[in-house]
Amino acid sequence: MSAVPGGVERSLGLVETRRVALWDERDPLVLESGEQLEFVEVAYETYGELDADASNCVYVCHALTGDAHAAGHHGDPARRGWWDNLIGPGKPLDTDRLYVVCANLLGGCQGTTGPSSIDPRTGKPYGLRFPLCTVRDLVTVHRRLLAHLGVERPLAAIGGSVGGMQVLQWAIDHPDELGSGLVICASARLTAQNIAFSAVARAAIMEDENFHGGDYYEHGVRPDSGLSLARRIAHITYLSEESMRAKFGRRLQHDGEPLRGFGIDFAVESYLEYQGESFVNRFDANSYLYLTRVMDYFDPLGDVAPVIERLHGSRTRFLVLSFDTDWRFPTEHSREIVRILTAARIPVTFREIESPHGHDSFLLPVPEYHRTVAAFVERQRLEAVGG
Repeated sequence: MSAVPGGVERSLGLVETRRVALWDERDPLVLESGEQLEFVEVAYETYGELDADASNCVYVCHALTGDAHAAGHHGDPARRGWWDNLIGPGKPLDTDRLYVVCANLLGGCQGTTGPSSIDPRTGKPYGLRFPLCTVRDLVTVHRRLLAHLGVERPLAAIGGSVGGMQVLQWAIDHPDELGSGLVICASARLTAQNIAFSAVARAAIMEDENFHGGDYYEHGVRPDSGLSLARRIAHITYLSEESMRAKFGRRLQHDGEPLRGFGIDFAVESYLEYQGESFVNRFDANSYLYLTRVMDYFDPLGDVAPVIERLHGSRTRFLVLSFDTDWRFPTEHSREIVRILTAARIPVTFREIESPHGHDSFLLPVPEYHRTVAAFVERQRLEAVGG
């Protein structure tokens, strides 16, 4: 059944990742820190058609380990983009009516300039010489890409987890530029526990014997063991206890008696091993370091009064969603965002969605979640066209 009333869900077919250089040595990207990048290339995908007045654009901000490939496929219909259940004809982000854009983040490793890119000053990969970035820097790149695509005011920006952080920063720094913002299972400030999880994950990478101070590219090796462990640690936090119990329980990985050793004995151990092994084949360890650090330093509401004053009277409308089993960014984090937006007299709708899947719920086709997103975005679209 379609999430869009009267619609029929279909899937996007073959899509293409494109690249564009948005800054160069004549016009370098100046980061929030004051450091500069002389060449910045961005990988992005678009779905649907842009209206003549460029009023139907929805910008997708991806989470920590996402990329530009959010929907459709690159040749194998069985391997679809990470948000394919949300983006496409008749889906909550209905590409029969919307023009959807998603780009790989600055500091990433799937086509956008990051630590694995070549530093034009040295001819070698940046490694840990890549400058630290902030969520504000990520948004700067999003805005330049939209300008390149001819979009001045997106109908909406949407993101889950770190993606929601980007939407929030965007709205704070550029009031009224977004028609609406959808902030899904996000946080305006990481707790000490969240920072601790990321710190341990980074230590696993940096203490890997193949890390070589971040210059493993030149040694022809990768810190796969450390990156795999980092992914396994993180993945535990993305699932709820309920979902892990339903998926794995205490099931053994083989028939008969347990091995009673230190190998892969339980189904949950096998699952985490698979997650780690598959991750190292698609992600760069240095990008993981940089993007987790972006999250740690994010604190846009730390000085509340100026933020409320800046946002006061903004026309941007918000949908803030949380999931009841998300213990990584629990509902209280979303309520704090809602409190600040409400204090600034910004129209905001808040929903806590029931889901057994924990933090990963935003990536899954949870019916109430999809219906809520579809209804909110369609309402914004109709108001934009005067319907």
